[in-house]
Amino acid sequence: MAETKETVKHIVIGKFKDEISEERIDELIKGYANLVNLIPTMKSFHWGKDVSGENLHQGYTHVFESTFESVEGIAEYVAHPTHVEYANLLLPSLEKVLIIDYKPTFVNL
Repeated sequence: MAETKETVKHIVIGKFKDEISEERIDELIKGYANLVNLIPTMKSFHWGKDVSGENLHQGYTHVFESTFESVEGIAEYVAHPTHVEYANLLLPSLEKVLIIDYKPTFVNL
């Protein structure tokens, strides 16, 4: 197995509070996506809603994935004033959240 040397993924899995409107969710997602244009260490952003038929989501509904070149890049992102301002909008809108950072590992067969 080979761990990537330069890529680190930042995964946020969340469930929005029931009272948060779809319009507000859309605004928050657009704001999250725009961080890639404002914070240099953030290299890419993807998101999606749970579509699994296994019903193991434990109530989580949305997944957000950001890519960084290093663990230090994530630390810079987390401390960046633009991220802090955005997080202060997003986090109160979530009923629950799980955040994981990892270095992708590829299996050589």
